[in-house]
Amino acid sequence: MSELREIRAKYDDTNITVYQAYSPAITEEAVKLGTFVPPFKLSRMTWIKPSFLWMMYRSDWGRKKGQERILAMEISREGFEWALAHSCLSQYEPEIYESQEEWKQRKKESPVRIQWDPERTIKLEKLDNRTIQIGLSGEAVYRYVNHWIKVITDITDISREIERLVCAGNLFAAQSMLPREVCYPLSDHLKKLIGAS
Repeated sequence: MSELREIRAKYDDTNITVYQAYSPAITEEAVKLGTFVPPFKLSRMTWIKPSFLWMMYRSDWGRKKGQERILAMEISREGFEWALAHSCLSQYEPEIYESQEEWKQRKKESPVRIQWDPERTIKLEKLDNRTIQIGLSGEAVYRYVNHWIKVITDITDISREIERLVCAGNLFAAQSMLPREVCYPLSDHLKKLIGAS
């Protein structure tokens, strides 16, 4: 585990912002009601990302089918840290788990998955440091939808404007529109549990 792994995010004393991309059908109801309702499915794992630029990479600035609208969710830090505390890495890592058996058991019992993926530049080029993706299922997605979400904002237009500025070569203006993401403070226990640096 040589690469830098840290959660960089926009947050305040009570909430942290995470991102998801969905179809217009899911987005319109979510924005209107302030949480996710059908056709969003509680039975499926849903992945939240604190990194805005990783979300832009994953959705291709909201151009991928089913990911045409970008949402920013302000969720409680208490809920976010509950997710981390009840998580398991998606892949076995000997630095984190004593054995594959321990990892498999943890994975079986945990409603949350952690993946560390390459962070992205404003041009969506790969960086050496890693950013976190958090997959919520079962009890975790229920808590997310019913308790953790405080505000949902459709940021598709802002995302597209940033992309337009990047394509025009106006990187300074594009950079100035990015959310300010800084290192999220974690306890030593949570750092170890999720494999953070």
